[in-house]
Formats: sequence, structure tokens, C-alpha cells
Amino acid sequence: MAEIQPPKPSAAAEPPTSQDDLALVETLRKGHTALTQEIGKVIVGQKDVVDQILIALFCRGHALMVGVPGLAKTLMVRTLAQILDLSFNRVQFTPDLMPSDIVGTEVIEEDRATGQRSFRFIRGPVFANMILADEINRTPPKTQAALLEAMEEHRVTAGGETHELPKPFFVLATQNPIEQEGTYALPEAQLDRFMFEIKIEYPSKQEEVEIVRQTTALRDTKLEPVLTAHQVLEVQKVVRKIPVGEAVLQYAVNLASASRPQGADAPAFIKEWVRYGAGPRASQFLILGAKARAAIRGNFAASIADVQAVAPVVLRHRVVTNFHAESEGITSDEIVRRLLEHVKGG
Repeated sequence: MAEIQPPKPSAAAEPPTSQDDLALVETLRKGHTALTQEIGKVIVGQKDVVDQILIALFCRGHALMVGVPGLAKTLMVRTLAQILDLSFNRVQFTPDLMPSDIVGTEVIEEDRATGQRSFRFIRGPVFANMILADEINRTPPKTQAALLEAMEEHRVTAGGETHELPKPFFVLATQNPIEQEGTYALPEAQLDRFMFEIKIEYPSKQEEVEIVRQTTALRDTKLEPVLTAHQVLEVQKVVRKIPVGEAVLQYAVNLASASRPQGADAPAFIKEWVRYGAGPRASQFLILGAKARAAIRGNFAASIADVQAVAPVVLRHRVVTNFHAESEGITSDEIVRRLLEHVKGG
């Protein structure tokens, strides 16, 4: 993803005055309700996960989803793409997957009439609005880098020619947390490219009963599109226009800054348990995520509560614990929880 420019101070002074923008926020609020209802026809529970995916999409970000097999990750993303009327491709990452298997390759074609040969680019599965990169940590770094480059640049270069990816473009990568043998862990610098790390937990017993009931019966569920690709692009624009007060902006920066053990304002538990803290991109994503969360709730300004709500998914993969924390069983989630208690809002 391209570097995000920090919001200008003047943006906090007044809300978006365009009637079209205000109408779009209201449409988004109603659309979010309708979208949740449509997804509920197929997916039981996981409302927070769905909201986090939507927020990342509306911020032009990408998300990393961590969960054990069988929690409907693929079904969730495919359903979301259908409801948003977006094209969808799933790529199963394996140790022998090559970059060309993702972005595409050039082939030689011969004109039968003239005998002249030329190269033609065959597009890979990355040319879709929504990409599910399943078990991204099972493929070598070279192939991981090819996808991450497409995520950041939103285009692919082959044979000296640049091919633009469709808009909107959203990558949701998954990792299996229980099988690490034969995998290639994403480096911290590459993890930082993902706006969110979303954790999917086991369903409750009541939700599991409903899942079993629905999936073992003969059903023909029809899903209705709620938003179009064009409307998603318009939402992405208006999210950037949501105003942020100076206190909210300062709170997001203070939260990210406090996670860095080298900083003067780092609390004692950060210095004790953290090897590396969150960089400036975390501050940017905290604000963007807060804006999108405010928008889908029908609010015309982001608040500190919005920043706090997205903080765990923004910070958990950017706070790198040290050996001391690992030996005591302290996770990055626990550290983020303590950070939220330590850093006070206005």
C-alpha cells in the first residue's frame, strides 16, 4: 500500500459539508446494516470480524486473518465479495507456488498469417477485486513478496509493461496458527503492510449448534448485492474526508509512540517485554480505521472510542515481544490491552 499522508490540521475544524458526502455516510450506515443481515444468511456470528474486514476494505487497506481451519474464512470472504458485487479469486499458497502463478506470465504467440511472433501477457488470479491468499506463510518469501508488491503498488509489471489492478483491490491473507512446520513466517517489515491482523476465534456452543443445523440441511441461500464496486470506491473517498479532532489525532500518535521501548514516554512494561514497537504507519492506520468505523456507524467524526476499538487489530502484529515476554507467556494482545489502559484519552 502506498504511504498514507497524515491528515491536515484544518481537516479537524469542520465536518464534510458536501451533501453528497453526508448522504453517502448515511447510505453506508444503512448499507452496513443490510450487509450484516445478508452475511448472516450464510455466516453465523463473527460480527466483529466482518466489521473489521469491511473497515480495512473501506480504508483501502489489506488484512491478515489468523485462525484454525474450519472457521469459514474462505466462505466469509467469498460471501462478502458477492454481496459487494466484486470479483473474487482464491489462491492456495503452497511451497512450490511461483510469483508468475499469482501475477501472471508472458507467453509467445505466433500469427499464423504472417508467422510473426509476439509476447502476450496472461493475467494471474491477482487481477480481481478481492483476493483470498490462503495460508500465505506456506510459500517462500519470493512469492510472498510478489503479492505484497501488488498490494502496495496496485499494479503489476511484466515484460516492461505495467498492468493496473482492478479497483477496488483488497487482499485478505490467512495464516494457520497451529501448524508452523514447513512454513515461511512473514517478516515484521512485511507484516506491517497489512492494516489489520484479525483473529478468528471458535464459535460459542450456541453458534456452533446453528452452524451444524444450517450446513447439514438442504438449503439454497440467495444473496442480494448491497453495494457496487463503484459505491465502494466512493465510500473509500468519503472515509478520508471524515474529520478528526486534534485530541483524537494526538491520542493515536501517543498510543503508537508508547509502544516503542526506546521512547522516553514508554511505560515500564513496554521496556521490559517489547523488542520493537509500532511505527508511524500504525498511527496512520489507527486514524483511518477510526474514520471508517465512525462512517459505518453513521457518525460524521471519528472519536477516541473509535481509535480504541481498532487499536488491537492495528497494533497486535506491530508490537514485537522479546524473549522475556515469551518466557512469561505475555502476548502482544496483552501488551496492547495494557497500553490502552495506560495511555489516557482527552
